[in-house]
Amino acid sequence: MSTPAIQDGLPGPDLSSRDGRAPTITDQFHAFDAQHPWVFQALEQLASRRTADGAKRANMKELFETLRWRHPHGLTELNNHYTSLYARKLLAAHPEWARAIELRRRRSP
Repeated sequence: MSTPAIQDGLPGPDLSSRDGRAPTITDQFHAFDAQHPWVFQALEQLASRRTADGAKRANMKELFETLRWRHPHGLTELNNHYTSLYARKLLAAHPEWARAIELRRRRSP
């Protein structure tokens, strides 16, 4: 039995849809987040430190790159398309960070 591939050809979870459609970025994000809950926790800690240090903004791309830098071998599946979804998840958990984390309109489902 072969491991299914995700968007970039790397092994990933089987995201086959019941209706035969290709998995969306949101589908891929939810599967990744469920398998790697520590990623959200690490982003949450980084954002918390940024806001506690008095930063007025917490740039999600910067937080992603910091996370990659700290865990270079464990994040091959961390897709840049997930930044907006993690930003939304962070704000759902921490509405007090609304001024620090900017949300933009999503173009992908």
